[in-house]
Amino acid sequence: MYSNYYRPKKRIFITGASGCIGHYLAEALIQETDHELFLLVRNPEKLRVDLEVRPGISIVQADMREIDKYGDLLKTMDMAILVATAWGGAQAVFDVNVLKTLRLLELLDPEVCEQVIYFSTASILDRNNELLRESGQMGTEYIRSKFDCLRRFTRLPIASRITTLYPTLVFGGDEQKPYSHVAAGMPEILKRINLIRFFKAEGSFHFIHARDIAKVVVHLVDNPPEPAGPFVLGNPAVTVNRAVEEICATLNKNIIFRIPLTGFLVDLFIKIFRVQMSSWDRFCLTYRHFTYKDPVTPATFGMTTEYPTLQDLVKTYNTVKLQRIEEIAQLPEETPGAYEENTDQTPRY
Repeated sequence: MYSNYYRPKKRIFITGASGCIGHYLAEALIQETDHELFLLVRNPEKLRVDLEVRPGISIVQADMREIDKYGDLLKTMDMAILVATAWGGAQAVFDVNVLKTLRLLELLDPEVCEQVIYFSTASILDRNNELLRESGQMGTEYIRSKFDCLRRFTRLPIASRITTLYPTLVFGGDEQKPYSHVAAGMPEILKRINLIRFFKAEGSFHFIHARDIAKVVVHLVDNPPEPAGPFVLGNPAVTVNRAVEEICATLNKNIIFRIPLTGFLVDLFIKIFRVQMSSWDRFCLTYRHFTYKDPVTPATFGMTTEYPTLQDLVKTYNTVKLQRIEEIAQLPEETPGAYEENTDQTPRY
């Protein structure tokens, strides 16, 4: 199950285990390590991993807003992995993503806790991996909360132990794990590929599968970086045009001609289809290239990256799976302010 050579067993507190990334991470830590895991989840029924496969796995059923109740437990932790995040409702987003996250970090004992792995979002970084000012000014509530939280880390006693991860576009999900927001949108993209393939647009992005994220995190758990992070999680950047070409090649669809998608055409489509555009949406349309310096994958640390190309990802989406993803994507949202974990990591563009 895990390596035979000795590694000190750690007590690890994990939030957001019931989401997409959280499922892959919990599964990897359970199967590949013997660390003692404490999984904070609101609804244990959503956690579809085998908790009986080995000892040392505990469920802490609670809301992030109740984190003060677990101060004594947190002070015994050697490590914390913070994946949970709130998505909707200004107050809920600020409360969970900023105030309660900071409070959890304050409750950790700097004399005991050797490392914190915190999931942020690549949306708050510019192309030089510095904070993107516009994300703090025009970003969604979620993006602004991540921007705000990160800026407050320097005040924490445990600041030097925090390794911040910045996932790019995250794919993942299967019959036993919830789909990421990007994966949930794949059926719509593939349904429209017959039209999309005849346009070309300027832009580029990174992507990564949640399984590969889990592999990186497990490595960092047993090999804390010195100094701590940060790390942008993503495969090498791919252009929008190249992405369309790879998808079409996988689906055996020819591209006969391509029409440049100019700013004029984009504005025309927005007006014709009455698309509601926020200031952040407008910024993303002009920024175009969401690329970063030195993105990491499992290969960075000498491991195998399981999904290094878009073709590898598209091949996993057979007809039955696409239908299932689409069904899940159409389910109603839980409640305003609901949260589980970080999956929708990058801006819309």
